[in-house]
Amino acid sequence: METLNNFLEKLARPLSGTADWLIRLGLGISFFLHGFGKLPLDESGWLASNIGYPTALMVAWGEVLAGLGIILGGLLSGIIGNLLTRISGGAIGVIMIGAILIAHSNWGIFFGEGRTLFASEQLFLLLLGIYFAIKGNQK
Repeated sequence: METLNNFLEKLARPLSGTADWLIRLGLGISFFLHGFGKLPLDESGWLASNIGYPTALMVAWGEVLAGLGIILGGLLSGIIGNLLTRISGGAIGVIMIGAILIAHSNWGIFFGEGRTLFASEQLFLLLLGIYFAIKGNQK
C-alpha cells in the first residue's frame, strides 16, 4: 500500500499546483456557458415567463459574469483577485439556490422524474460556488 501511495504521490506532486485551476476552470466555463446559452433572452421562453424578463436577464448575465469572475479572480493577485473570486462564488451560490428551488424543483437529488443525474450537477455547482465564496484565492 505504501509503495502504491508513494508512486501516486510522485506522479501527482508536479501537478498539485494545477489542481485548484482544474476546479476553477470547470466551474467558470460551465457557469459562463450556462448564462451565454440563455442569451439573447427570449421574453416568451421558459425562464422569462416563469420569473419575469428582468429577473431572467439578471440571471443570464449573472451566470456569464460569475463564470468569468471565477476565472479572472484566479488570474488577478492580491485582494482584488480574492474579492472577485469570493463575490463570484457567492453569486454562483445564490443563483444555484434559486435554480434548485425554482427551475429544477421537480428534479430531486435522490428521486424524481429520471433527472437525478442532472440534479446532482446542480448540487455540485452550488457547492463549488460556496467553496470559492469561502476560500477565495487561499491555497
